[in-house]
Amino acid sequence: MDLGRIHWYGHDAFRVEDAGKQIYIDPWQMPDGLPKADYILITHGHHDHYSPGDVKKLSQAGTRLVAPADLAAKIGQTATAIAPGETLALDALKVKALPAYNLNKDFHPRRNNWVGYVLTLSDGSTVYHAGDTDHVPEMNGLKVDVALVPVSGTYVMTAAEAAGAAGAMQPVAVIPMHYGTIVGTPNDAEKFKKAFRGQTVIKQPER
Repeated sequence: MDLGRIHWYGHDAFRVEDAGKQIYIDPWQMPDGLPKADYILITHGHHDHYSPGDVKKLSQAGTRLVAPADLAAKIGQTATAIAPGETLALDALKVKALPAYNLNKDFHPRRNNWVGYVLTLSDGSTVYHAGDTDHVPEMNGLKVDVALVPVSGTYVMTAAEAAGAAGAMQPVAVIPMHYGTIVGTPNDAEKFKKAFRGQTVIKQPER
């Protein structure tokens, strides 16, 4: 797919363009003047992933908001709840939730049922936003065109662990994320690029 349709705004915040539709994932500290959202997907309720102010800024009449059940209950009727393993059809967009959790730390417990998302776009191409996670078994053998994976360590997998996860998936391209703000540096993205044998695209945050 055309990677120019994927915009990174730092940390885990992305916008994906699909046939005129605007899909935002974990918008946080977003610049002004962006296209309004058709869909906003939230991976979990930590402040750097669910930002009510950014959601409000990007929303318009008809914007669909999707979030894990605990956060959807907090937000109320404007949010659609999703659990790991579930799939939603949002017009031409298909959204599948995968589990996102820690294996060797407890910042993102599996019991919380927080998620990453596999988007199947209108042209059939697929984008996986892993959320805040380690290299969990559910990633192994996952077939997607583009994977957005955290690389900073501390709260998520390290660059080396992320390279192992990407190697288990073998996507066409990987875009590293979760660095440069709260934790991690651009060097983590470079470490990932050196460790992963496939195509790595290091995006510059759009501001």
